[in-house]
Amino acid sequence: MGRTGPNSRQASEAGETAIQRTPAVWIATVAGVGFFPLAPGTAGSLVAAVAFLATQGLGLWVHLVLVLAVTTLGVWASGASEAVFGRSDDGRIVIDEVAGQWIALTPLLVLPPIGGTSFFGAVVTGFVAFRLFDIWKPGPVRWAERRFRGGVGVMADDCVAGVLAAVVVALAVVWLAPGLAPEVGEVGGMS
Repeated sequence: MGRTGPNSRQASEAGETAIQRTPAVWIATVAGVGFFPLAPGTAGSLVAAVAFLATQGLGLWVHLVLVLAVTTLGVWASGASEAVFGRSDDGRIVIDEVAGQWIALTPLLVLPPIGGTSFFGAVVTGFVAFRLFDIWKPGPVRWAERRFRGGVGVMADDCVAGVLAAVVVALAVVWLAPGLAPEVGEVGGMS
């Protein structure tokens, strides 16, 4: 018979605290953000968007190195954390959201919003686009999710979702920039 009541809850909380102390789980959960009780993936993406805002001034090359480092570290930490949690792609693992969200926001370092768009608005667009692709999992995202296992599998679908969201961000910035977007009559070859 399973234990219930306050003692079992304390034992569960103590076990979760012990799990959080392992380096792999600490990294995979982004310092515990993955333990957020509601929508931990969205919480991880939000942390990533805020971190992007804080670091975007460092430039494109530093950003790309950070994306590569987080992705590489995420493969290891996610794989090790799956073993700890006993589940494939456990919802508490959110390092994949950080990598995917940063990929989604990368165009803002190449195509800074001008004219009718704001930098913050473009970040929000990237955040929403990434979350939609990550949750909806269209074609290539679903393929990546099913094709790979372990830490690579955890990271792959979010990285692909990030690439798709990056395309949306780039198109939104270009489309809304005055002088870069086609005139209404020019769309579809009508001028």
